[in-house]
Amino acid sequence: MNIYTKTGDKGQTSLIGGRVYKDDVRVDAYGSIDELNSFVGQAVQQLANQKELAEELLNIQHELFDCGSDLAFAREDHPYKVNEDMVKALEKSIDAYMKEAPEIERFILPGGTGAAASLHICRTIARRCERLVVTVQKEHKINEQVLHYLNRLSDYFFAAARVVNAREGVKDVEYIRSAKVFRTGKKADV
Repeated sequence: MNIYTKTGDKGQTSLIGGRVYKDDVRVDAYGSIDELNSFVGQAVQQLANQKELAEELLNIQHELFDCGSDLAFAREDHPYKVNEDMVKALEKSIDAYMKEAPEIERFILPGGTGAAASLHICRTIARRCERLVVTVQKEHKINEQVLHYLNRLSDYFFAAARVVNAREGVKDVEYIRSAKVFRTGKKADV
């Protein structure tokens, strides 16, 4: 089987139910989601000693494929794959990881362990994907759960990066010019 079809040689590609130019906002969005998925795969490989988190990330890779699939429809009469339960699952993990990681008061820089740095790369790409989906939403009807999912996903990667550092005994790198910007949940002295 050949993997090349030559059907895109004139600058167009297929969506499900139609053809568009390769610079179509939908193609840009799901292409960036594919890029994110590749970086998640890299992070999985760096988490061999954290099997549960690696398995969670593998599931996220499947969900990212679902996001791309939902954006790849030219027709509006199809069932969507991304749903609210997927968003809630991310929220549950975010809450658990933020409880496990040390309190945060200041902005932090991406880094720490190699795995945490990779997760921060995933976080920033997820934010770009979210911005691109907002652009798609201005021009096309979309599954809004994709937007919700990507928004939570960037928060998930932040929380996961912090918990990876905490589990490895590596402190987050605080931005040295940051004021205390996060509330710790404790009452401040007045």
